[in-house]
Amino acid sequence: MIDLRLLREDPDRVRASQRARGEDVALVDSLLSADERRRSSGVRFDELRAEQKALGKLIPKAAGDEKSELLKKAGQLAADVKAADAERDAAATETQELLQRLGNLVHPDVPVGGEEDFVTLEKHGTIRDFAAEGFEPKDHLALGQILGAIDVERGAKVSGSRFYFLTGVGALLELALVNAAMAQATAAGFTPMLTPALVRPQSMAGTGFLGQAAQDVYHLADDDLYLVGTSEVPLAAYHMDEILDADRLPLRYAGFSPCFRREAGSHGKDTRGIFRVHQFDKVEMFSYVAPEDSQAEHQRLLEWEKQWLTSLELPYRVIDVASADLGASASRKFDCEAWIPTQGKYRELTSTSDCTEFQSRRLSIRVRDGKQVKPLATLNGTLCAVPRTIVAILENHQQADGSVRVPEVLRPYLGGREVLEPVVK
Repeated sequence: MIDLRLLREDPDRVRASQRARGEDVALVDSLLSADERRRSSGVRFDELRAEQKALGKLIPKAAGDEKSELLKKAGQLAADVKAADAERDAAATETQELLQRLGNLVHPDVPVGGEEDFVTLEKHGTIRDFAAEGFEPKDHLALGQILGAIDVERGAKVSGSRFYFLTGVGALLELALVNAAMAQATAAGFTPMLTPALVRPQSMAGTGFLGQAAQDVYHLADDDLYLVGTSEVPLAAYHMDEILDADRLPLRYAGFSPCFRREAGSHGKDTRGIFRVHQFDKVEMFSYVAPEDSQAEHQRLLEWEKQWLTSLELPYRVIDVASADLGASASRKFDCEAWIPTQGKYRELTSTSDCTEFQSRRLSIRVRDGKQVKPLATLNGTLCAVPRTIVAILENHQQADGSVRVPEVLRPYLGGREVLEPVVK
């Protein structure tokens, strides 16, 4: 959540942020009104309590009619205090509920607009000319079937649409990707983490995934637990309700976990293969830093993502995501999109978001710097979302006979093999 003091001091900035997100601008005025009622009712409660305490000291000293009058006044004050207390609590609850609905402040450099209004910042690698090489590229599913690596038919039989099996070299390729990604993250100073896939509501809400993203989340109603869509959630909640010493920062974690997404609203999109699925594995980077260091850390996370995609020898671009496509927690987000030959376009493989103090305020995570205790900044960055990375590797490194060249960075994790060969049937 944002700082209420900032809302009071510069409401126009918050309105502009809401407008850029395509969200309800009137929410700002409702929140300002609720906050004013919260503060004024709090003052009223304090004044009445002070009067009540003062009256309580006079009653034992009074007698006769004076005492009767004071007791009558005390009874009225007790009722007024109770009413003021209820008014204060109601205003505080309303303020908190409205504040939870407000997205993070959009960074001023973020391009304004919807999904297609991003700005391309850079491009890397060379897009292959398959026509010049003399063959038409196959898509990842056809290649996966040739290699005996992907089985979506049995995935659908067992679990339904958008589920799949990785088999043979497909399973080995996932393990190679995860190990290589974790090796890079560990070398960069991240602490490897295996995180829970089920979290409590406060963990999910604290990271901002129960607002606009709630429709994409799986909820186990009998246990009141949520299946995470990313290990960002347990990594963010890892230090919930804690005060960290400033000399411990930055704290960097690399989490590996299964991820679950309903893919609500994606009916008809990417129905072939494993690009958009309900369950997948992912390696996620997560950083806790001082607020003044968040923008520099954001660039570092982006560089680590670029290092990863370059090591996989994939052509990709970096985009500055537009304001209405940020997600509630992000102040700014960069996506790295790999070229997918059979689609003839770039598709998102990794993403990194600067969430500033938004999540730490909601999760009550603070940093002690000398005598000052204040919220810190959190950032996240996908290093390897496995299925999409497999899609990009198979399509970009395929050869005319249906085999797939293995990027050098993965070879040590695949027993030294340089090529994934078709399965002889």
